[in-house]
Amino acid sequence: MITTLELTEGLEGRILTDSADLVRYSSDASRAIPEGLPLAVLTARTTQDVAAGVRWAARNNIRVSVRGAGTGLAGGAVAYPQGLVISLAEMDTILSIDPGNRLAEVQAGVITADVDAAAAEYGLMYAPDPASYRQSTIGGNIATNAGGLRCVKYGVTTDSVAGLEVVLATGEIIRTGSKTRKNVVGYDLTSLFVGSEGTLGIVTGATVRLKPRPAGTAVTFRATFPSAAAAGRAVTAIINSPVVPDVLELMDRASVEIVERFHPTGLSTAGAAILVGQFISLSSEEDAAVASRICQEAGASSVEQAEGDVLLEARRVSGKALDARGLRASCDVAVPIARLAEMFEALEEISADENVAIPTFAHAGDGNLHPSVVIADESAEAYTAAERILDLITDRALSLGGTISGEHGVGSLKFGSLAKQLDPATRAAHLRIKHAFDPQGILTPGRGV
Repeated sequence: MITTLELTEGLEGRILTDSADLVRYSSDASRAIPEGLPLAVLTARTTQDVAAGVRWAARNNIRVSVRGAGTGLAGGAVAYPQGLVISLAEMDTILSIDPGNRLAEVQAGVITADVDAAAAEYGLMYAPDPASYRQSTIGGNIATNAGGLRCVKYGVTTDSVAGLEVVLATGEIIRTGSKTRKNVVGYDLTSLFVGSEGTLGIVTGATVRLKPRPAGTAVTFRATFPSAAAAGRAVTAIINSPVVPDVLELMDRASVEIVERFHPTGLSTAGAAILVGQFISLSSEEDAAVASRICQEAGASSVEQAEGDVLLEARRVSGKALDARGLRASCDVAVPIARLAEMFEALEEISADENVAIPTFAHAGDGNLHPSVVIADESAEAYTAAERILDLITDRALSLGGTISGEHGVGSLKFGSLAKQLDPATRAAHLRIKHAFDPQGILTPGRGV
């Protein structure tokens, strides 16, 4: 019988075995339900703590799940029965800010917004800003290659990662990447680990790239459209124009109505879709005017423009409003920009055919949509019905040349859909990489790949 006594040695005060603690660390923010409680939780404070925990798991063939703040939406951090949970939340130190090279050294448990705030003191910023950036950790963002509102201009997490510190399945510690702008020595292991969802190794620290904070005035435009498809066509036109928005977000009528019910912002619910964009530059007023004109040409019934973030408020609270509405099952798909209008038409078709509300908001500038299926109750039957509809949405995204996940990751919730996107040979290549790094299969098995 496996006990945690050996694990406790050298990690005094960092091993939790009380049932209340086990329950607290067993779930993430997704609808995935743990199948049982883990043996223990390791609340790591150093990379060496993580390595010690992994070595114990390897000796005892124990499955390991990894978590930061637990904000994941794909079920990737859910505990395994009789497994080991490694929490990186207490590894929350910003080790250095290097303004000369525009780099920051951080531990994996640092909150994303804290990195941005620290960089701001030097006139810099950490660009990736997932919706949960005030709660989510850098390690979690790296594990899923998170995006956010600003990624339409600045890219996703991988575009801001210069190097990593990683604990392998053997307990060995490696470092990838470099602090230089150019580096072609060896394989690009940094990019391999980013988005690997804890299946290849455990990221304990990172060197991240910083960017100058944009100069100029923030100018936001908000356009109302008679259909979500028309708004989608406007997005395609804006992205293919000379202006580059910092933010470009879309909300359909159902999501707007929910926002106004639970977090009123004064937003009109008369239109079928709302497109919100923001420019922050020395030419932001002129750029916003160009985008506004494109929206009018695409059929917008009204376009308004203002300085600051006031017109973005409804989009920023949309996730919280949907949570307040409750009883929903959501997903995360992405399609090529030019197919965005078709994807919204498909959502309207599925909603009508299934007689169910599907409120949708989107990082429209990069084709990433977040549809939710509204359900009647929390019964297993209701969630099963919702999952079937989410599968229809995923299938339609794939048929348009899209992907089953744009930023949340595969985790456990979309693991069953992998074969829809990855053909057998491609999936086998992924699994060979997984086996090379984790031959025992103890790191986040049955998820991600």
